[in-house]
Amino acid sequence: MNHLQTSDYIVFLIYFVIVSGYGYWVYQRKKSVDTNSRDFFLAEGSLTWWAIGASLIASNISAEHFIGMSGSGFALGLAISSYEWMAAATLIIVAVFFIPIYLKNKIFTMPQFLSQRYNDTVATLMAIFWLLVYVFVNLTSILYLGALAVNSISGISFETCIIGLGIFSIVVTLGGMKVIGYTDVIQVLVLIMGGLVTCYLALTLVSERFGFGGDILKGLAVIKDKAPSHFHMIFEKSHPFYKDLPGLSVLVGGMWINNLNYFGCNQYITQRALGADLKTARAGLLFAAFLKMLIPLIVVIPGITMFVMHQNGMFVQEMADNGVIKPDRSYPILMNLLPNGLKGLAFAALTAAIVASLAGKANSISTIFSLDIYKKYFNKDASEKTLVRTGRVTVVVAMIIAGVVAPALRSLDQAYQFVQEYVGFISPGVLSIFLLGFFWKKSTSKAALTSAILTIPLSTVLKFLPVWTNGWFPDLPFMDRMTLVFVILVVLMIVISLLDKKGQDPAKVIAIDTKMFRVSPSFIVASTIIIGILTALYTVFW
Repeated sequence: MNHLQTSDYIVFLIYFVIVSGYGYWVYQRKKSVDTNSRDFFLAEGSLTWWAIGASLIASNISAEHFIGMSGSGFALGLAISSYEWMAAATLIIVAVFFIPIYLKNKIFTMPQFLSQRYNDTVATLMAIFWLLVYVFVNLTSILYLGALAVNSISGISFETCIIGLGIFSIVVTLGGMKVIGYTDVIQVLVLIMGGLVTCYLALTLVSERFGFGGDILKGLAVIKDKAPSHFHMIFEKSHPFYKDLPGLSVLVGGMWINNLNYFGCNQYITQRALGADLKTARAGLLFAAFLKMLIPLIVVIPGITMFVMHQNGMFVQEMADNGVIKPDRSYPILMNLLPNGLKGLAFAALTAAIVASLAGKANSISTIFSLDIYKKYFNKDASEKTLVRTGRVTVVVAMIIAGVVAPALRSLDQAYQFVQEYVGFISPGVLSIFLLGFFWKKSTSKAALTSAILTIPLSTVLKFLPVWTNGWFPDLPFMDRMTLVFVILVVLMIVISLLDKKGQDPAKVIAIDTKMFRVSPSFIVASTIIIGILTALYTVFW
C-alpha cells in the first residue's frame, strides 16, 4: 500500500503544530480569571459569526462524510448530497425560528429547555437518550471511520489510530468551547483545501483515463456520461437504493425530520450559537449553510468518480474484500494516489475533520452530563470549578468508551447510512417534543414524556414488523418510517395534552414574541440566494 512519505509527515506536522499552538494561544488569551462553566461549555460571547459557522461545519463534517458519504456517492450517486443541500435550507429555518427561542429564554443545553418547558423527568430521560446516542453511535462511528481511514492511508495500526485520534481530540476538547470554536476555523480551511485537492485528483484521473488529458471539466462530463444513474437526486421506487433515499420523502418527508432534529434540537450543533447574541448566531448559521453546499463537491464527486473508474476496470482489487465491494474504501484509495506533500495535506484535512468532530461531540457530551445529570442529581451545590473538572473527566471517559466499542463496527459497508438510520430512531420523538413545546402552549409534560418513551420502541417495531408479519406490513424506507413515527407521536401528544385535565403549568410556557422571528434585509438576500441555488440544483439533477 502507498503509505505516507517524509514530505507528507512534514505537512501533517506543520498542521498539528499550527492547530495546537493556535489553540493554546486562544486558551491563554481568552481564558477567564475565574473558571466558569458557561464559558468552558459555551464560550459565552466569545465566538464571532465566522467562528460559529466554521466550528459548526468542522464538527459536523467528519470521517463519516469523507469516508461514509464518499462511499455512498460510489453506491448511490449524487442523491446522497441531499443530506448536505437540504441541511443548508434547514439551517436557515433554525436561524429564523429556533435560535431566537433558545436565546430569548437563556437556554444553554437542550435538556435545560425540556426542563424549563416541561419537567425534569422529560429532561433527564432525553438527556440519557442523547448521551447514549452521542457516545455509542456518533462518537463511536466517527472514531471508527477516522481510524479506518488513517490506517488505510498511513499504514499505522487500526488500534494505534484510535488511540492517537482520541488523545488529539481530548487535548483540543479540554480547552473548552472557545478553543474548539477558533481552532475549527483552521480545521475547516484545511479540510476544504484537502478535500478540493482530492476531488481535483479524482476528476483528473478519470479525464486522463478517457483521453482528455487531465481536464477536470471534461472529467465532470465523463462521469456524468458514464454514470447517468448516479446523477439523479430523486429516486423512483424501482431504484435499488430507493430504501435509502425514498423519492419525494427527501424533499417533503423524513429528510426534514432528520435535519430539523439534527440542526435545531441537537446540543452538538446548537451549542455553538447558544453563547452568542442573535445577530451573530444567525450570521454564523447562514455562513454554515453556504459551506454546506460545498461538501458534495469535496466528498460525493470523488465517490462517483471512483465508481466510474471501478466500472471501467480500475481499482477492482483495492475496492473488494473477499470478493465483496466495499464502497467506503473509495476515499482512502483516492488519497493514496495523491503525490507526496499533497497527500499530507489531504491527510491533514481528513484528520482535521475527524478531530474537530470528535472534539465537538465530546464537548456536548460533557456539557449535558455535567449540567443536566451531575449538577442536578449528584452535586446540586457543585462549584463552577467542579463542573468544569467534571466536564473534562467526562470527555476522557466518553472517548475511552468509544475507543473500546469502535472496532465492533468493522462489519459495516456504508457506515454513513448506519448512522443516519439509528439516529433516526430518536429523531421523531425529539422533534415532536420540541416543535410542540415551541409553538403550542397546551402541550403538556405527560404528552412530552409519552413521546420520549415511545420514540425508540415505536421505531423498532416498525423496522422489524415486516419480518414479524412475514411481509404483511410493508418494509418502509427508514425516512418514511421516521415520518410515520413523527406523525403518530404528534397526534398522541395533541390528544394526551387535550385530555390532560391539569393542563400545562402556565409558568412552564416559554416566552415567544413574533418580533423574535424578524430578520435583517441582508439575511433575506443571503438566504434567498441559498434557496435559489438549491432549487436550481434539484431542477437540473431531478
